[in-house]
Amino acid sequence: MSRNPWPARASFAETAASQAEKDGPALDMSEFPALGSAAAVRTAPPGLDLEPKVAGHPGAGSSGPHGQPGQQRKPIPADHKERYGLNGLLGVIRMENNDQTTVAIGNDLTTMGLNMNPSAIPLSKSFGSPWTETSVHKPTPEYSLPSCYNVPSAPPQQTKIQSFTDETLFFIFYTMPRDSMQEAVAVELTNRNWRYHKELKLWLTKDPLTEPVQQTAQSERGLYIFFDPSSWTKIKKEFVLFYQAIA
Repeated sequence: MSRNPWPARASFAETAASQAEKDGPALDMSEFPALGSAAAVRTAPPGLDLEPKVAGHPGAGSSGPHGQPGQQRKPIPADHKERYGLNGLLGVIRMENNDQTTVAIGNDLTTMGLNMNPSAIPLSKSFGSPWTETSVHKPTPEYSLPSCYNVPSAPPQQTKIQSFTDETLFFIFYTMPRDSMQEAVAVELTNRNWRYHKELKLWLTKDPLTEPVQQTAQSERGLYIFFDPSSWTKIKKEFVLFYQAIA
């Protein structure tokens, strides 16, 4: 018979006893009165059972609040279910309860002396608040627009475009995109011999002191005046202009 090469293990009781000898004597709770004794720690207040409840145990009955056994929640009365459910809405529709009717439906303003006739004077001018008589604040006076500010028929803006300067026309063109005024200004600039370069996205015109030289049937070379919107200035320079690039 072969021997077990591993030494026999000590039992749990022997291990606990040897550990207790190493740790020294047990802690005496009497030396710490603030913590109380072990018995005091385990003592429960009167009426509170700390023992677990097991099914079938004499103390395993249902317990309510404050540790009182046998106390159960009160059932909701049947009239509450009817009053605050859909069936209770019938009483509001039939106006059986005046308080509920006032909250749910409201009051008729004509019974308060208010004229709700649409053809009469607007209510906002005759009724400021139901507490106007008792309010400590003075009512705000009604203001009206002076007649000098009323313009019965203003002429269209397009009729004044011809009197604008070139800089004003450029301002309208670049600040009002996709507007009817932008289109009207473009027509006026074209009438003033300005052309819009579709690739450079700049307006240009010929220098009135020189005449450009036509190089081909599609282009010409000469001095042109460009309007630069970034610097808001007119710049003169020599340029080769292709006719298909202008609008």
